[in-house]
Parts: sequence; structure tokens; C-alpha cells
Amino acid sequence: MAESHAKVQKAGGGRFCCICNEKRAALKRPKTLEQICRECFYTVFEEEIHQVIMENQLFKPGERIAIGASGGKDSTVLACVLSELNRRHNYGLDLFLLSVDEGITGYRDDSLETVKRNEIQYGLPLKIVSYKDLYGWTMDEIVKIIGLKNNCTFCGVFRRQALDRGAALLKVDKLATGHNADDIAETVLLNILRGDIARLSRCTAITTGEDGPIPRCKPFKYTYEKEIVMYAYFKRLDYFSTECIYSPNAYRGFAREFIKDLERIRPRAILDIIKSGESFRIATSTKMPEQGTCERCGYISSQKWCKACVLLEGLNRGLPKLGIGRTRVSGKDQKKDIKQSSGMKSIASKQCGSLDF
Repeated sequence: MAESHAKVQKAGGGRFCCICNEKRAALKRPKTLEQICRECFYTVFEEEIHQVIMENQLFKPGERIAIGASGGKDSTVLACVLSELNRRHNYGLDLFLLSVDEGITGYRDDSLETVKRNEIQYGLPLKIVSYKDLYGWTMDEIVKIIGLKNNCTFCGVFRRQALDRGAALLKVDKLATGHNADDIAETVLLNILRGDIARLSRCTAITTGEDGPIPRCKPFKYTYEKEIVMYAYFKRLDYFSTECIYSPNAYRGFAREFIKDLERIRPRAILDIIKSGESFRIATSTKMPEQGTCERCGYISSQKWCKACVLLEGLNRGLPKLGIGRTRVSGKDQKKDIKQSSGMKSIASKQCGSLDF
């Protein structure tokens, strides 16, 4: 039987799975270029993630873990795989879904419907936090004021803090996100292009924020985006595939296209970029920002006010570009500006989030 399969493979160009050599290959793995069947793909895909979890000790028995759920392919596959591995390998975890409603009509409202279905499909409790409740603004309202040039700055800052606040409400021990190998490689390139030494030194870490309120981990650190899409497709998972309507010109998109070009030429380029990022060593003479807490809301910050508070202050005072870019505003100047702004809505009435850290 094996000989006949070998003959067919030789004549037909490797149509049988290179792992089991029994079933016909259904796909070529983007990561290794191996031709394998669906069942073997499911097995190696899940086993590689399990090995990453075990080797990096991402979880401990009894921990409460929030899965950042957007309804997209990455978070949906993460919820599916973590649920399966938790049962199969007896991790002993309490899993939750955590979603952020940015207030983007025609995008986030639709994707949240997908997350609500995932809640039922995987039997995981769901918590949704919204920009409107936390900050008093939706992204639709912000875009009307700021336009499409810097809107991703607001959304990125607000979303990161919203996830932490939602995780605090759930009283979880860690937050697991669906960032994949492509995302991390893109981030390495972006930090190099921006000269952001502080972020470059930590962007490849599989667990971050260990000195903050709630650590974050990335079980998909070495998982290719194309394989996540294939897993979701072959498993017929229920996920939302539309891109954000406000991010067509996001800076990250240019890095993403470059990564895709490299992958077409040499698939291993994605892992090589991550490996390079892991190998960077910051000179001891480089001055790194000192982490403290925001005087306004108590969130982690290297400045007197966290970025979210600065951005929110600008919105509330009718100065939406306040805090965008590299311009730093000291706490003293911020307080002076507030005193001078009569009749303007003060941030004190709506701090960046309704929870204290």
C-alpha cells in the first residue's frame, strides 16, 4: 500500500498527505510548504500552539483567562483552539470572551453579533465594554471631528486601555490576544521605522504587561495568518471578515504589504523577522521611559497623564489634535491649559474609564 501511494505521489506530484501518507493532501502549509490532509493539519496546528503554551508557561491551573474577542478570524480561532486544548490537555482554566465596542456603525455592531454567537458555540461567558461608557465618545463621533488621518491613534490607545478595564471587571489573571506571527513581524518593522526603541525592546515578548495591572499573552506568536485563515475555513468557524471601515490608510498596512511580499519570496521570512526582533539588545546608554501611573485615572503611564487622558482632554476641550504625534505636554502645562479654558467640558467630569486601578 505504501509503495502504491509513493508511486501515485511521484506521478501526481505529491497528492497524498506527507504526514499520514494515507489521505489526499488538501492544502500546502504556508509555514512549511508541506502538503497535508485536513485532519493532519488540524493536529499539527493545534499541537504547535499547545507546545508554545507549555514551553512558555503561559497559563497555570485555576487561572481565569480573558480572550480578546473581536469576532474576526484570529480571535475566533483562538477561542476555538484554547477551548479545545483546555479540555484535551486539562489546563484547568476558566475562559471568558472579552469584547470592546468602539462604536463603529456598520462594522463593530455586526462583528459583535458574531462574538455573541461564539459565546453560545463555545460555551464561554462574554463581557462587552464600550468606548461610550468608558470615555463618553464613540469612534463614529471621534472620526467626525478628527477625520481619517489620525483616528487609528485614538482607537488604538482607547482600545488597549478598554481591554484592561474589561479584564479588571472580569477579575481575570491574564488576557490572551489573537496576535499572530504576521502581526508581530509587522510590529518589529514598524518600531524600527518609527525609531521606537522602548516598544522594539518588548514587542516580540510572548507575555507582556507583567508589571502592569493584567499580563497579556500571545499563544499565536509563531502561527502564520494564512494558516489561521485555513483552519477557520476548513473548520467552518463562524467569524467576521470585514476590515475596519476607518483604517484603509493605516500606517501598519504598508508594513503588512511588505511582509506579504517577503512571504511570497521566502515563507520563513516572517519567523526570521521575529527572531531578529528577539535578538535586539538595547544599549545600556539608551534612556528608557520610566513607568509610573497616570495622575488622572491611575492607569500605567510614563508621563504625568496617560495617553488616553491626554487624547480625551483634547476631545472634550474641542482640541482633538492635542496629544497626537511626538509632542509632549507636561502635567504642569496641562493643568494650566485647563484653568484657562473657561466653559469647556473638563476631563474631570469623565476620566478615561470608569474604573480605578
